[in-house]
Amino acid sequence: MTKRRESREQAFTLLFEKTVTGDSMEDIIEMAKEARDVVIDPYCEKLTALTELYLDEIDHTIEENLRGWSLRRLSKMTLTILRVAVCEMQFMRADDVPVSVSINEAVELAKIYGNEKDASYVNGVLSTIAKKLEGAKNETENENA
Repeated sequence: MTKRRESREQAFTLLFEKTVTGDSMEDIIEMAKEARDVVIDPYCEKLTALTELYLDEIDHTIEENLRGWSLRRLSKMTLTILRVAVCEMQFMRADDVPVSVSINEAVELAKIYGNEKDASYVNGVLSTIAKKLEGAKNETENENA
């Protein structure tokens, strides 16, 4: 398992805990460090912080791209996986992380924590979002050219 993959999975578990408990990310991270001796690496820390900071925008992006579902109808697991991936795709701005990697990692998380249907659904939603983000990026580049 690569370091980034571990960071994403760690971010997923911390953000899932937040989704379930409603506790602040700061409290969840502090409890994880104290109770479970979890070491939070910088990539995970940035990913969780940005997800929390941009949560409304991330949820809006997800909801706009759901097919026949609403955020409330998604399982907390699926919603959290989508949030992590959309945050990475939209706000991390890591040049060494292509959108396709973010999608693939989210699909792998869905296979581990959900089932094949969850993985297919996550892939479909994120692929739709990726196409729209790419289209918006191309429009911006054309305007600036």
